[in-house]
Amino acid sequence: MISTEFSVEGKVAIVTGAGRGLGKAISLALARAGADIVAAARTKEEIEETCREVKDLGRQSLAIPTDVTKADQVEGMVEEVIGHFKRIDILVNNAGAVTCKAIVSLDGTRLTEEEWHKVMDTNLTSAFLCCRAVGPHMFKQKKGKVINISSNNAQKGNAEIISYNTSKAALSMFTRCLALEWAPFKINVNAIGPGDFYTKLSAWHHDDPKLREKMMAHIPLGRVGDVGEIGLLAVYLASPASDFITGQTIFSDGGELAFSP
Repeated sequence: MISTEFSVEGKVAIVTGAGRGLGKAISLALARAGADIVAAARTKEEIEETCREVKDLGRQSLAIPTDVTKADQVEGMVEEVIGHFKRIDILVNNAGAVTCKAIVSLDGTRLTEEEWHKVMDTNLTSAFLCCRAVGPHMFKQKKGKVINISSNNAQKGNAEIISYNTSKAALSMFTRCLALEWAPFKINVNAIGPGDFYTKLSAWHHDDPKLREKMMAHIPLGRVGDVGEIGLLAVYLASPASDFITGQTIFSDGGELAFSP
């Protein structure tokens, strides 16, 4: 019974930002649990490598180079998936970006509109575009799972990553609102809020000894997360075991949000 309830056997999952980090870990975890994987990202070589590893696990895979901030490319990617697999059961909106820069500094340096929109478009607008494209296909099935990758920064204030935190807070609210819109179609919409995990996107503060020391002091469990742990949480949210959960952001951060300095 346990293995059946946590299985995604025969399901088709789209994972954006699937070439590395959390996206790759989620793709492989879903494949191990039985799903066929569509890996979407801008870097063709990376998603092709993810797909090779998925195939090594005995599942089907499809690499579709996609800029998920562009509506036409997202629509084209979804149509290609339908043409190949005939269905979409799981959508993981994982693509992410961060810019570490103050809005304005005493030396005159300013966060540009281009830098602001790059983060907003990658972290938030991409989820909107992917959900808009996938939604009609899930409506027809009267079933589906959407998993947005937010962050525990959605509930924290941090200097010099304002665009990132704002985008993630908005993504968590997007998750709540979309869950209400899509509940009549039996589609679950949830988010995962990772804390500190070592990825290419977060290496800038893991690799700085002072920043790492400060970071570790605020994680009660005393370690950073392993990307595979986010993969397992994604499997749970994609499986029948989570059918009564929707509109939630589930945080996996070693207790950081519970910590009060």
